[in-house]
Amino acid sequence: MVSADVLRTMVGVIGNVISLILFLSPVPTFVRIWKKGSVEQYSPVPYLATLANCMVWALYGLPIVHPHSILVVTINGSAIFIELSYIILFLIYASDKKQRLKVLLGLLVELILMALLVLVVLTVAHTHERRSLIVGIVCILCNIMMYASPLAVMFSNSNYNNSPSI
Repeated sequence: MVSADVLRTMVGVIGNVISLILFLSPVPTFVRIWKKGSVEQYSPVPYLATLANCMVWALYGLPIVHPHSILVVTINGSAIFIELSYIILFLIYASDKKQRLKVLLGLLVELILMALLVLVVLTVAHTHERRSLIVGIVCILCNIMMYASPLAVMFSNSNYNNSPSI
């Protein structure tokens, strides 16, 4: 008979493989950007949102926050590298300085907020339970942000001025 820990680890590994496929799904888009030498009308928002989400989940999986969560750290650490690669390609092929500046500013804001979260969690919460709760709540908010980011891009691209009046 297989123990609960072995089953949990097997399901976690399967989840990590599926997540890795999800994080790699934009590769064809970035190959297209690389070949054309332009980001065209693509938005960096989903990639910045995913990066923020993965940074927070990687923090959550650290032993000082939530012990015994190595699978959370490994997939999110890998995803941080993948998302940073996408953002770097976006910066290289962005058409103008204003677009690059917006991406860099977004990245800077994320890094500052992440540093503040780490600082608050390590100085205010002194137990694993408290740290897990605080970072877990932020993780849920970042998950919502990550999955809603494509909708934000869609709505920002719509043209309400040309819609018929009722």
